[in-house]
Amino acid sequence: MADGRRAAVMIKITAMVAATLLSVASAIQGTATFYTPPYVRNFCCSACNGYQNDGVMIEAASNAIGNNRAACNKRYRVRCIGATNSGVSQPCRGGSVDVRIVDYCPSPGCQATIDLSREAFARIADTNEGKIRIEYNE
Repeated sequence: MADGRRAAVMIKITAMVAATLLSVASAIQGTATFYTPPYVRNFCCSACNGYQNDGVMIEAASNAIGNNRAACNKRYRVRCIGATNSGVSQPCRGGSVDVRIVDYCPSPGCQATIDLSREAFARIADTNEGKIRIEYNE
């Protein structure tokens, strides 16, 4: 009995490790900036959900991932991997943040792959940096 349980535990652990490695391996690299509140303005609304309050763990998608607004409401896990500027040498705080696409960040104004809310950016990096290198996946 003990050997059967031990084997089952080992299979579960192996599956969890494989899933984690697959998730890391499928991460895409890009850059992130941030924008500040109000996220739903009186004069304008989000490209995805109109005037709906989507909270603060949100992002605007650039053309690189926006897919002509087909990415609306998709969730992404974003992790800081380094600086892009010579400002803050170690901007990353460690960890990741889960965000949902609620807006569109068109070119040429959009200066990054993902434009995070200030709150989401601050979870993974020092906001004094302004723009960071990231890995992200769905």
